[in-house]
Amino acid sequence: MTIRVGILTAPKIEFEQREQTFVLRNVRIGIGFHWDRREDQEFAGRLEILHNADGSETAVNVIDLEDYLCSVISSEMSANSPVELLKAHAVISRSWAIRAIEANKSSNTRIFASSNAFESNGHIGFDVCADDHCQRYEGLARMNDRAVAAVRATAGQVLVYNNQICDCRFHKCCGGRTEEFETCWEDIHIPYLESVECPYCNPAYAANNKILNEKIRKSLNDYDLETADYHDWQVTYSVAELGAIIREKSGIDFGDILDLIPLKRGKSGRIYELEIVGTKRRQTIGKELTIRRWLSKTCLYSSWFDVKKDSHFHLSGHGWGHGVGLCQIGAATMAAEGFTYDKILAHYYPGSSLAHA
Repeated sequence: MTIRVGILTAPKIEFEQREQTFVLRNVRIGIGFHWDRREDQEFAGRLEILHNADGSETAVNVIDLEDYLCSVISSEMSANSPVELLKAHAVISRSWAIRAIEANKSSNTRIFASSNAFESNGHIGFDVCADDHCQRYEGLARMNDRAVAAVRATAGQVLVYNNQICDCRFHKCCGGRTEEFETCWEDIHIPYLESVECPYCNPAYAANNKILNEKIRKSLNDYDLETADYHDWQVTYSVAELGAIIREKSGIDFGDILDLIPLKRGKSGRIYELEIVGTKRRQTIGKELTIRRWLSKTCLYSSWFDVKKDSHFHLSGHGWGHGVGLCQIGAATMAAEGFTYDKILAHYYPGSSLAHA
């Protein structure tokens, strides 16, 4: 099975064709998040250049699914992660990718039960993109033999629930408890995307274990290591600063911000309805990604936070990402402690089971 991956859209694609690979220049990663940057990246497989109606070009990598997965699990987490984490990630990334390919074939993005952003910006000409919107896919640079071995060891394995391939969501750090699907996307309950406790992603869990701590650090790629406060974090804004950020990100002038009122929270504590009260207007927003986007120059780590207001707004939060499905740092810790990949998957996707596609 092959997959078509949209890597980069630009006025003109800059690339270098090599004997068996190709290099794309100025590939943007972490789009819209706090680790947003550009890199030159080298890829296996075939390069196609799509010519778009607006005159821009899109670079598409056509590659075997299993080879794609070797890069995904090395891009989402470090290829130096414990092997059982790499195996678990291979299974969930394969499951998610197969759903994407099938959705593209049927031109029915509803198969994802995904976010409005995904449905309204469905990919044309390729199955998935290469960034966090779908799954990180950063070519050959971060791969090693460990990642390849993990993919080969789980060849063809997917996660299923009621004989259907699971929509395997995942995130960096849940903050102590994962979240339900419906808090973040459509109002649909997905049993295997239930909220579960996760003590494993808390740095305090491994604080007195030097070997375990080092294994967890090795599970993160270089730019992820720049985010030190991924479990518990704080952000402080002046009233003027917060008003300017919300105005820029939403296009709405609320005036001076008087209050931020959490109205609805999911089981983890993540807010999915927030009322913004300003001197000019008040409005309820959600779900979690909208809240994270509107309250940060880039994107808040998560929507699990409490609000304290004095002369400033103080947001005290937990976790990194939407919190649904597998907690990558938690899973890395479980793997480092000796949990096998099937046990890791059973913890984060309750009621699911392994099968062959």
